Amino acid sequence: MKSPVHLNALRAFEASTRHQSFSAAAAELNVTPAAVGQLVRTLEDWLGTPLFLRGSSGRARLIPTETAERALPDIRAGFDRIALGLERLKEGATSGMLTVAVSPAFAAKWLLPRIERFQTAWPDTDVRLDTNLKPVDFVAQRVDIGVRYGMGRWPGLAAEKLMDEEVYPVCSPQLLREHRRLKKPNDLARQTLIHDLSMDSHTSFPTWDAWLQQAGVKDVDTARGMKINNSAAVLQAAFEGHGVALARSVMARDDLATGRLVRLFPEITVPSALAYYIVYRPECASLPRLAAFRDWLLEEATEQQE
Repeated sequence: MKSPVHLNALRAFEASTRHQSFSAAAAELNVTPAAVGQLVRTLEDWLGTPLFLRGSSGRARLIPTETAERALPDIRAGFDRIALGLERLKEGATSGMLTVAVSPAFAAKWLLPRIERFQTAWPDTDVRLDTNLKPVDFVAQRVDIGVRYGMGRWPGLAAEKLMDEEVYPVCSPQLLREHRRLKKPNDLARQTLIHDLSMDSHTSFPTWDAWLQQAGVKDVDTARGMKINNSAAVLQAAFEGHGVALARSVMARDDLATGRLVRLFPEITVPSALAYYIVYRPECASLPRLAAFRDWLLEEATEQQE
């Protein structure tokens, strides 16, 4: 038989139990305490049993009955399922919130300088950036799509390659002017090297040792120098003249284009075994907001490579 009890009565009961107070429940639900009390009484009348222990008027907090306590887990689970169902309904629209997970450095050096173009093309989609340094749980944290740097394999996620990358030395124009002898790789022996430790856990990520080996240089001490675990901060340190940085090409592209940084020894190329990938849950691939953002990312990456 269909229940005549309105969802509002169940919400009032659940909130009152959680807060142990009609007043606190009313504040959460944005109604008056009297309205909450009336909704709870309506539910009790329909059930034919009290849901709270009634005592003296001076009782400090509401105490649910044993019957109410037994029912609460199922009621709360029901509200969670309803909320999830509403999220699924919203996912099918192009408007609304799109949660994007990226590293802080990728957001600062690549995504944010370009994001306005996506917002212009899709004005009804609001982008929420999750810049957690550690990989996030797409389901638990309700992430729609992300960009990750690695080998292209992440359990439970589909991965499409976005961009390959190489590494090369960069420095500020002023440092290059001050050190006119910085004309060949061996001259790096007299410079402070800036190391990017952001991918230190990946043995495939190129380091100064790998670049110098490719350049045929053996007399540069790579144990010394400035060590930074954020790729954007590595470039900032180079821009401020603190030394020569081994830069990631995707991160450094805009700084090179504007002249903030200068690439050294462009004839020496060291590709990275790691790459940037667009990642998302396979079952969400056809969602309009996600598909629009994925296609936009691919278009931006293609334009960058041209």
